[in-house]
Amino acid sequence: MKIIKALYPPIKWKFWVILILSILFGIIIFIIYVSKAFSYLSDSPETCMNCHIMAPQYSTWFHSSHREFTNCNECHVPQDNILRGYMFKAKDGLRHATIFTLRKEPQVIRIKEEGKKVVHENCLRCHSDLFDEKYLSNYSNTIIAEHLNRDCMFCHRETPHSTITSLSSAPNARVPLPESAVPLWLKKIMNK
Repeated sequence: MKIIKALYPPIKWKFWVILILSILFGIIIFIIYVSKAFSYLSDSPETCMNCHIMAPQYSTWFHSSHREFTNCNECHVPQDNILRGYMFKAKDGLRHATIFTLRKEPQVIRIKEEGKKVVHENCLRCHSDLFDEKYLSNYSNTIIAEHLNRDCMFCHRETPHSTITSLSSAPNARVPLPESAVPLWLKKIMNK
């Protein structure tokens, strides 16, 4: 109890402390609103379009056969454990947000090593039926083990994002663009 009382500001500072904390709270709420932070809890592929730099990836996924069966998170986020999935999503999202905010996005987007491992795990999870006995009966155990240990992207590097990897490679891609972060009431004031 003494520790809590020690943290209270003196009476003459109370107004300024409340004012500064209110401003900080307002800025945090504004950042959450502008960044559409809650949208990242969903599995909607359009969420990945909150940053315009993902247009080539969204467009190539949208025109692939994977669109019918899966979304971004099904491939790029661990699916074995909900806690691991959200931890990975938070860590990766924070890295993406930092890069985008600092305008340090590369011209060619490449998946990181940790992301490659997750995509490989998810390929095996979804396509495990391809490793059924009826398909593999013509192969030796050595070949089967080699295929299970090989990275899926070694042969399927163009699935589902094709060879399009550059920001400028799909300039006219039809993708859902994020809505303006400017509130309607502010737009009305600005247009007067």
